[in-house]
Amino acid sequence: MARARDWSAAACLLFLLFLAVDALAGPSNLVLPLILSRANSTSRSAAERRLSGRLLADNARMPLYDNLLTNGYYTTRLFIGTPPQEFALIVDSGSTVTYVPCSTCEQCGNHQDPRFQPDLSSTYEPVKCSVTCTCDNDQKQCTYERQYAEMSSSSGVLGEDLISFGKESALKPQRAIFGCENSETGDLFSQHADGIIGLGRGELSIMDQLVAKGVIGDSFSLCYGGMDIGGGAMVLGNITPPPDMVFSRSDPVRSPYYNFELKEIDVDGEPLELDSRIFDRRHGTVLDSGTTYAYLPEEAFVAFRDSIISKVDSLKQIPGPDPNYKDICFSGAGSDVSQLSMTFPKVDMVFSNGEKLPLSPENYLFRHSKVRGAYCLGVFQNGKDLTTLLGGIIVRNTLVTYDRQNERIGFWKTNCSELWERLHINEAPSPAPSKSTNSSIIESPAPSPSVLPDHFEIGLITFDMSLNITYAELLPHTKELAELIAHELQMDTNQVHLINITSKGNSTLLRWAIFPAGSSGYFSNTTVMDIISRLTEHRVHLPENFGSYKLIEWNIEPPSKRTWWAKHTVAFLVGLSLVIALSCATLLVWYYRRRNTGPNTYRPVDAPIPEQELQPL
Repeated sequence: MARARDWSAAACLLFLLFLAVDALAGPSNLVLPLILSRANSTSRSAAERRLSGRLLADNARMPLYDNLLTNGYYTTRLFIGTPPQEFALIVDSGSTVTYVPCSTCEQCGNHQDPRFQPDLSSTYEPVKCSVTCTCDNDQKQCTYERQYAEMSSSSGVLGEDLISFGKESALKPQRAIFGCENSETGDLFSQHADGIIGLGRGELSIMDQLVAKGVIGDSFSLCYGGMDIGGGAMVLGNITPPPDMVFSRSDPVRSPYYNFELKEIDVDGEPLELDSRIFDRRHGTVLDSGTTYAYLPEEAFVAFRDSIISKVDSLKQIPGPDPNYKDICFSGAGSDVSQLSMTFPKVDMVFSNGEKLPLSPENYLFRHSKVRGAYCLGVFQNGKDLTTLLGGIIVRNTLVTYDRQNERIGFWKTNCSELWERLHINEAPSPAPSKSTNSSIIESPAPSPSVLPDHFEIGLITFDMSLNITYAELLPHTKELAELIAHELQMDTNQVHLINITSKGNSTLLRWAIFPAGSSGYFSNTTVMDIISRLTEHRVHLPENFGSYKLIEWNIEPPSKRTWWAKHTVAFLVGLSLVIALSCATLLVWYYRRRNTGPNTYRPVDAPIPEQELQPL
């Protein structure tokens, strides 16, 4: 009998364990919040992303700021750490390391944003010293040092942290190595921008790190704004090239810089009388987004300068804005940039494959800062250097794709302020719609329907929204957010369920489900139209700490066709489980009491007798 009771107790324990596991898992037909991991929740492995040799990955779409004339460079916004710390970084295809001033820097200038504070980031880790890097004096942390042609320099330690690419990016935050500056000199010390985002080739390049992770394709694109507009756009990752984009081969073995095969330069349709090999000396023809102007070998510069001067003999040649430089400037061309082609000649860069890139006057001129209607030549002699170095001025209003995977660079003349519309590059894809075959799906953004179909009962409403707040900031407040949305939609709190949440750069994507009230299996059409109109017309008002929201998609589904038994199965099973659990608990208590107080229990002779607590009468 004792063994039988042991088996009964064991069976009850197993049953209770099963109930505990089942309670944690939850019934399969209940809608529960699904919290996705911030780092790798929706990412696939590199092997899964490659289908038929084509890399399927997101890209980081980022706006550019500033302009060449005022700043001499373009910047983008990068966010480092958790919570994110914002920085304005110069876009530089000629650099490899991405770096920002560190809070410990003793020789850093005053820049646009506060310095990076590693102690305030919960995800920051120093890159520990190893044989593969140069170490600091304490032999604890890896260091970096970079020097530039204009005699400026940057040095510091290497750290690793989450890097975010802004609210317009489809690419989620990624861990990457970057430089934390402890010293900077020259122009780097005095510049307004915080640091540099390195897009060049090398292990520390942000491009090489992201490509190695398999999260983007091995390509990036830049589009610099025009003479009077500034700004622009940048995409880290693959884009579909426009049909009329022209390409030139880029040889990564030739030099570490992005080069292409320039054969000749034509002015007004006439080629400069030069040996074509002049553009193939030393590093060849290098395209550097971090350089402002264009620099030609001496012979090529003289030929280009003389040809331009001969074509604008109707204009007066005047001194440049800075007496320290012998700029070549012309007055009398007028202030309308769009009309400059009426005065200045068209220039073509001809590649070795015969393709041509036309240059507008804004691609080789900059506006005189002191004389209205005057312009100066933005092409200079590259000293005694035989390299042809082309900076940002050459590619104003030009989409440039650095297709590293196919070893080529593409050029496409366009208005960079309208790039997204012309390329049809949309924002990050919205979460997948419901897989119910009976659902009625309306693509977002969509206006609320004026009339719902007759005799169409609706048992579920789902909608996807994007909030302009980071995942980490929002996660602790999801319950509060659900209550706010329920209040704004005039629903009970238990009708609104969060079923999915995921990070998208500095914003967060959420999927919500709204269920009918009480025991009713469906909504009235009036209720549905009211809910949808409140969402689509932005009549859901949230506190400022949640940021602004954007409705991405909404869906309606018919009520599920379940029998009475199917609807009440869960309740019945829960009740039955509780009865069995209570019975087992009673049996276990009785069994162990009997076992401990039965004839087989004993107390040693010298065992101490427990004190009895005195109770008042």
